[in-house]
Amino acid sequence: MKMILLSGSNVGTKTRTVIDHLAEAVAAYDSTIELSVIDLAEADMVFADGRNFTEYTGDTGRVARELMDADAIIIGTPIFQASIPAALKNVFDLLPISAFLDKVVGVVATAGSSKHYLIPAQHLLPILSYMKAQVVQPYVFVEESDLHRGEIVSHDVLQRLDRLLEDTIVLTRTFASIREERDAAYGF
Repeated sequence: MKMILLSGSNVGTKTRTVIDHLAEAVAAYDSTIELSVIDLAEADMVFADGRNFTEYTGDTGRVARELMDADAIIIGTPIFQASIPAALKNVFDLLPISAFLDKVVGVVATAGSSKHYLIPAQHLLPILSYMKAQVVQPYVFVEESDLHRGEIVSHDVLQRLDRLLEDTIVLTRTFASIREERDAAYGF
C-alpha cells in the first residue's frame, strides 16, 4: 500500500506537527506501508494552468504523480479565512477530475478556533467527493489549544488521529480486496 500524508499549506507549523505525528503512527502501525510525506511548504509549486498532470515538471510534477500513484492519502489542512489554503486548492486543480477514484482519503484540519469546525465539511469534502475519493469519516479537527510548542497535548486528538489512521488503512485494504475479487470474477 502506498500512502501519502499531505501537509496542505505553504506556511505555518500546526498542520505539519499533526502530519509528523501521523507519520510516526503509520510506522508503528504497519512498517510495510510505503509512506511519503509531502509538505507544500517544502515544495516549489507552480499554479495549475490546465495541462495534463503528467506534463508538469519539478516539484509540481512530483507531487501530482505521487498523489495519483497513492492508494491512501491523509490530507492535513489549516483553515485560513474560513476556507482551505490556496496552495491546497492548487494541488486539486493540477489533477484530473477522477484523480481520487479508488483512493481512500482521510482529512485533518487545524484551526485557531472551534468556529471553523464545519469548514472541512463545506469546502474540502465536496471537492474530494467530486474527485471520486472514498472519504474516511469523521475528519479530525485540531484546535490551537490542542497543540503546545510543536506537540499535540490533547489525548482526545491523539486518539482521534489514531482512529483516522486505522480507518484509512482498513478501508484501503478492504476496497482493494473488493476490487480484486470483482476483477477476478471476469476470468481473463
